Amino acid sequence: MIDAITLLLLLIIALAASLISIKVGISVAIIEIIVGIAVGNLIDIRPSEHEWLVFLAGLGSVVLTFLAGAEIDPDAMRKTWKTSLTIGVVSFLAPFLCAWLFAFLILGWAWNASLIAGIALSTTSVAVVYIVLVEAGTSKTEVGKIILASCFITDLGTAFALSVLFTGANLYLIALFVAMAVCVLVVPRMLAWLLPRIKGRSGEPDVKAILVLVVLLGAIAEMSGVQPVLPAYVLGLIVAKVLVGNREVLLKVRTIALAFLTPFFFINAGLNVSMVAVVSGLVLIALFFAVKVGAKFVGVLPATVRLVGKDSIYITLLMSTGLTFGTISAQYGLSSGLIDQSQFSVLLITVILTAIIPTIIAQKWYNPKGLGEES
Repeated sequence: MIDAITLLLLLIIALAASLISIKVGISVAIIEIIVGIAVGNLIDIRPSEHEWLVFLAGLGSVVLTFLAGAEIDPDAMRKTWKTSLTIGVVSFLAPFLCAWLFAFLILGWAWNASLIAGIALSTTSVAVVYIVLVEAGTSKTEVGKIILASCFITDLGTAFALSVLFTGANLYLIALFVAMAVCVLVVPRMLAWLLPRIKGRSGEPDVKAILVLVVLLGAIAEMSGVQPVLPAYVLGLIVAKVLVGNREVLLKVRTIALAFLTPFFFINAGLNVSMVAVVSGLVLIALFFAVKVGAKFVGVLPATVRLVGKDSIYITLLMSTGLTFGTISAQYGLSSGLIDQSQFSVLLITVILTAIIPTIIAQKWYNPKGLGEES
């Protein structure tokens, strides 16, 4: 009964967040996080006490990451690979090195705790960026494609750093690499043959086929110690070209994700924020926020000005966001004993603030005009 009431409350929150988003013109993802923070501190809903909420939040992040990968045009990525690679690499390296050295040399954190700080603050939030680009109608523009491709490179660096520094090799990791190689060779051809024959049929077998692939790779990744969002992102990129010709399938998956799954992910992120921790660690949070966003601007802005030329501040602000991989990295550090609860709270709140503040500034003052598709 309690779980049913909690589910109803969260669905009401998700609906209210959507209506507020329409009214104020700010991404629904950001509103869901903010409302989640407010509700979590007023009512004290603890995600750890609701396993179904944690599961749905995780599934939402994986499906949303797949959708972000599926929006990347492989042909456009090949044309702009130098630009995307350069922006993505500096977007990872600059905040990783700055946050790591700041935590180790200035704050005196332990070596591994400092590495976790660097990894958690090196990310760009694919989840937030994708939602913002879709809502703004810029996901299919040149700027949108560059941002999504750069996000892929940045988060690939983050996932690689976390895996290499803290996750040991195992048989499941080999199985994951084999599965992803098979996907590259087989899945595009299989879906190109299968989807035209089953799409539009009762029971939505086309959507189920996509979800089976996403969850299958995610399960193998989880067993290998790799976060499921990484293979989901790669799978999206692999099937992107096939889904161009089967756009209605992608739109169905997007509808399921945005209407039901991703609100749990964003609200859950807000529920994990303690205002007591915010107040007690306010100075550290402000410093880490300044280090991350400052490092992103120092690294990404010059590269964007030189290689893209237009909308450089908009691109830099969106590349400064963080949520999915940042939260995952901080949570890994806490569960592994590499950081304590206080350090975790500081990093988590900093990550969530980077999802909110740069996004609002980008949307309100630097959003490209007249470039998008229909939202």
